[in-house]
Amino acid sequence: MARPTQERSTALVPVSIPPAAEDPTTLPDPRIGDVDEWGRSEQMRELARKIYAPLYERWFRVEWEGMENIPSEGGALLVANHAAAVPSDAPAIMHGIEVEMQRPVYGLADHFFRSVPVVGTLWARNGGVVAQPDNAYRLLREQGQLALVFPEGTKGPAKTYDERYRLRRFGRGGFVEIAMRAGVPIIPIAVVGAEESMPTITRLPAVAKALGLPYFPITANMLAFGPLGALAYFPSKFTIRVLEPVTFDVPPDQPRYSRSRIMDASEEIRQSIQEALYDMLQRRRSVWFG
Repeated sequence: MARPTQERSTALVPVSIPPAAEDPTTLPDPRIGDVDEWGRSEQMRELARKIYAPLYERWFRVEWEGMENIPSEGGALLVANHAAAVPSDAPAIMHGIEVEMQRPVYGLADHFFRSVPVVGTLWARNGGVVAQPDNAYRLLREQGQLALVFPEGTKGPAKTYDERYRLRRFGRGGFVEIAMRAGVPIIPIAVVGAEESMPTITRLPAVAKALGLPYFPITANMLAFGPLGALAYFPSKFTIRVLEPVTFDVPPDQPRYSRSRIMDASEEIRQSIQEALYDMLQRRRSVWFG
C-alpha cells in the first residue's frame, strides 16, 4: 500500500533583515544649536545685540571714526584702551563692528570670567575667549577672525577717576608677538566716554582679596544710585576712533621673534592710542554731549 506524500508547508517564515544604512546627510547635527568650538552662539549674540542696541544708540550715542581701517575679511587683532569699573568699552566695540560690518568679534579676556558660574557661560556664548596665545593664534591665523584684546588688562578698569585716560603699561607685548606669528595686522582703537560711564572713586583691596576679585571698586554710580549703581552706567557720550593698521614685515610662524622689536612695537602702539585719546579729549566739548 503506497504511503501518502507529505505536503510541504507554504507558510511564510519571518526573516530578520538588517536595516539599510542611514543616509549620512540625514543625520542630525551633533552640535548643540549654533554654538561653535569657542562657545559662541550667533543666536545669543543676536539677542544680545537687540537688548544692547538702545544702550548703544540712545544712552552712549556711540560715534565711530575710521571704521574703514578694520578689514572686511581676514584676521586682525583689535587693540584698545580699557575703562569703567564694569568695562563698557568691549560691548560697544563688538556691537558696532558686528552691526556695521557684519563680522563677528571674539573678545579675549582673563580666565577669571570663564571660571565664574553662569557668567562664564554667558560670556562664552557672547564671544568671550580666554586670552591664551594658542587661542588667539587659532582665531587669527587658522580661522581669519577678528579678535579684540585690552593689553592694560584689569589695570585699566581698576583706575580711579583721577587717573582716567592715562594708559597703563601694555604688559610684555604678548599681543604684538601673537600678531607677528599669525601674520595679521594690529588695529589700534581709542575709546573716549567709557571712563565716565562708571568712574571709580576708590578701591578696597582687602575686600577684593577676600572675594578673590582682581579689584573691588567704589564707584560714583554706587554713590548716586545705591546698590543699583553696581550695574547702572552714566550716559556719557562715546567716541571710538580706529587708527591706521600696524603691520609687520616679518614672516609668520617663526619660533622666535626679536624681544626688543616686540617691546618697541608694543610701546609705539600704546603711545599712538594715548595720543589719539588726548586729541579726542581736546576736541570734546562735553562728557555728556561729545
